[in-house]
Amino acid sequence: MRVSTMNLRFQPFIAFVMLTLFVTGCKDHKSSSAPVASVSSPNASSAHAADKWLGKWAGPEGTFLLLAGGRGKYEVTIQNLDGPQTFKGLAVGDQIRFERNGVKEHLRATSGVETGMKWLSEKANCLSVRVGEGYCRD
Repeated sequence: MRVSTMNLRFQPFIAFVMLTLFVTGCKDHKSSSAPVASVSSPNASSAHAADKWLGKWAGPEGTFLLLAGGRGKYEVTIQNLDGPQTFKGLAVGDQIRFERNGVKEHLRATSGVETGMKWLSEKANCLSVRVGEGYCRD
């Protein structure tokens, strides 16, 4: 059986066209032209990013951070040497903002080195409130 060289030259083009049609699908010309809200808006993406932080994060000397809630609204419990305290937090960008003892704080993802704490320096997956106050997961 002889294969035409013309067919071989058009196979990549045909594959590209078929893939394009498959990915884009058919347009429904009767659908509404009203704009659809994007799932990737800044507030939605930041809330989902912070949702990955839910749970317990260990600090040195028995301290820890416990993050509960989700979808942009959180309870931030910080256990330090004086005992646990819980604060209401909100996702803003790639951080969780909360107020502690009249001071506006922000929780952000960092490395162990970025926590500024020698006990956590070899960790990679950490959250920090400020330099010298960090919590990590193994």
